[in-house]
Amino acid sequence: MSFAPVSTITGVVAPLPLANIDTDVIIRIERLTVGDPAELGRWAFESLRYLPDGSENPTFPLNRPEWRDAPIMIAGRNFGCGSSREGAVTAMLAMGLRCVIAESFGDIFYNNCFQSGLLPVRVTASEIDQIMALAEQRAIALSVDLRSGSVRLPDGSTIPFAIDGHRREAMLAGLDDVALTMRDIDAIADWQQSDSVARPWVWQIVDQHQEMADDAKHPSGADRELDS
Repeated sequence: MSFAPVSTITGVVAPLPLANIDTDVIIRIERLTVGDPAELGRWAFESLRYLPDGSENPTFPLNRPEWRDAPIMIAGRNFGCGSSREGAVTAMLAMGLRCVIAESFGDIFYNNCFQSGLLPVRVTASEIDQIMALAEQRAIALSVDLRSGSVRLPDGSTIPFAIDGHRREAMLAGLDDVALTMRDIDAIADWQQSDSVARPWVWQIVDQHQEMADDAKHPSGADRELDS
């Protein structure tokens, strides 16, 4: 899968001054049955975003006019902790968010961000406090530059951040792990061919395992004939 390349994200930053926002808060598991991923945006942060009667919670930052369409969110530490839920990233993207800045992230959520094009930026606790204080006073715009690894503040000062070089290049190209692998599919096929000549016994084992898997799928043999 691929996504729109991520280079520079500029726009208003919405403050969410809460720590330990888990993936259940980002998107409830029962909402993942929605057929169209774009519809998940409606249910992102549901428990914070809506009141029990279904109306918008006026205290939730992204319900307020100045932050409603913000492409950047700044949050407390350990953002995206909890269960493995790729839909959490999908829901945030569907909501219009393109970048989330936090002191730390849940590991699985952080990894999932790079598979869908949501830019996770880690900065220090003091830098979070600095940006949060500005963002809570009024709507401010930031410019997050992935190529240079910097967040530019309204006064022109910058805060550096680091992302693994491989992941950075993948985000800049708009490629997830599968798309990156497929880009090298010819080289992989060439290596497999040469290795099967150099180490034929290894590939015999691979073939045997494949035959066992096929037999388990079609135990009678009749189904295999029908498939063909």
